[in-house]
Amino acid sequence: MAASLIRLHFHDCFVQGCDASILLDDSSSIDSEKNALPNFKSARGFEVIDSVKSQLERVCPGVVSCADIVAVAARDASFAVGGPSWTVKLGRRDSTTASRSLAENLPSFTDGLDKLISTFATKGLNARDLVALSGAHTIGQAQCAFFRDRIYNNQSNIDAGFASTRRRQCPANGGDSNLSPLDLVTPNSFDNNYFKNLIQKKGLLASDQVLFSGGSTDSIVDEYSKNPSKFKSDFAAAMIKMADISPLTGTAGQIRRVCNIVN
Repeated sequence: MAASLIRLHFHDCFVQGCDASILLDDSSSIDSEKNALPNFKSARGFEVIDSVKSQLERVCPGVVSCADIVAVAARDASFAVGGPSWTVKLGRRDSTTASRSLAENLPSFTDGLDKLISTFATKGLNARDLVALSGAHTIGQAQCAFFRDRIYNNQSNIDAGFASTRRRQCPANGGDSNLSPLDLVTPNSFDNNYFKNLIQKKGLLASDQVLFSGGSTDSIVDEYSKNPSKFKSDFAAAMIKMADISPLTGTAGQIRRVCNIVN
């Protein structure tokens, strides 16, 4: 669940800021972000956040926001699988709204490098942040539907043996929801193998491989492939920056008592 909790934080912060809007269910006034294509049947970890929230409410009701829980859970998930830790700023409040339409515009597995860089730039994140944060894919999984085109189209930017291996878990027809690890070598360890894979043309998602495809981020990928400690320190710094995206503070928003519904 580690990769899912980090992704949950990312998908929360990139829509309306880090406000736990991604946790809200459909209601008469909420068009849930969970139903947006980038999240539908792929965003996970909601029950982990709900469990933490229910335990906190018993101890100190109405104090800790769902948005802060998501931020802390992402940090703890990283550390639990050998990734870095960092100090999480606290004091975010929870939104009373969600935006499925904005969630539809989350970074996509089909995005090219220029699109990814510009999307991250709108959130105050630079190209190095993009590459560092993408490194979390070293512990992630992807559904077959997200990488089928890449492994069947005999593209020049994919290793043929790698493509052949990946087809075993992802048939040309059917099996859309079949899961495959983004890093076959050490799928459960937060390390720099993701970047070594990219250099070998073994990025599973098209949006992974574009980070090393003759473009402006090649040098960063190369650096991280050789220097795992630099990758981890940059990842921690980028996570801190991401967690600062448009938080609700003061009297804005609310502290939800249950994370999936507005008070």
